[in-house]
Amino acid sequence: MTWILLVLLYGLLKGAREIAKKKAMETNSVMEVLVVYTLLSFLFVIPQAPEAGGVTAQQLAFIALKSFVIFLAWICSFRSLKKLPVSLFGILDLSRVLFATFFGAVILGEDMGPWQVAGLIVVCAGLVMLKFRPRKAGNAQKADGALTADPAPAQETAPATTLYVILALLSCMLNAVSGFLDKVLMKDITSAQLQFWYMLFLISFYLIYVLVTREKIRSSVWKNWWVWLLAIMFVIGDKALFVANGYPESKITVMTLIKQSGCIVAILGGKFIFKEKNTTWRLICALVIIAGIVMGVV
Repeated sequence: MTWILLVLLYGLLKGAREIAKKKAMETNSVMEVLVVYTLLSFLFVIPQAPEAGGVTAQQLAFIALKSFVIFLAWICSFRSLKKLPVSLFGILDLSRVLFATFFGAVILGEDMGPWQVAGLIVVCAGLVMLKFRPRKAGNAQKADGALTADPAPAQETAPATTLYVILALLSCMLNAVSGFLDKVLMKDITSAQLQFWYMLFLISFYLIYVLVTREKIRSSVWKNWWVWLLAIMFVIGDKALFVANGYPESKITVMTLIKQSGCIVAILGGKFIFKEKNTTWRLICALVIIAGIVMGVV
């Protein structure tokens, strides 16, 4: 049960992070938030450096691969989240359960019991429901309106919105790859080793990106307290997830289902903080998905 609670903590913090990301990018650019957020996160894990030794070259290579995957995933997700409603992004993010289930069941050979299969089916049903929001009487909006962003500035076009949805889904796939690598790596190394080297490689990739592209990082980003909050939640959440992965009985398929609990936080944040529309139907879809999560961990 301990590993389940740790993954649940990660999921709830993950949902809160989506809100913090959206708020942080109201005053700073995507790369400003990404670079400083990653740098702060690395500084927070430096105290674990004395425990990070003893990692083989092969393990370092896999950790570097994980970091590069997340480097790409974050660029996709941040650019997508900056344009899409946080409640819609939170629902789209649930699609990673499909990718993670593939890696867990097909590649790692994890057994899925009847309840887990049923839970996965219910999760998929909740995702499908998102596309078919019922129309209200007198409302001429199309039934597939649930997959479109809330009314955006005039310069935002439908193809642009589609691009951001694709970026969100690509981020989900890359995060699923990262989750698969976590499970493989945590069989032989500790959470302190993984978190330290992962963050070191990750900040290195972002600094190289900034140097190559000559991206400007304004000093104002350091005064953006949402970035600081984002880094703190990230370090705590990832620590909980890495420790959970270290439990031999933990399963990537079940863990992925539990992680999706964060979507409720994202949807509520969209409704009450960002005053987004269409959140009621998204919340209904999310509750169906949560029901699938509960079935999956029985």
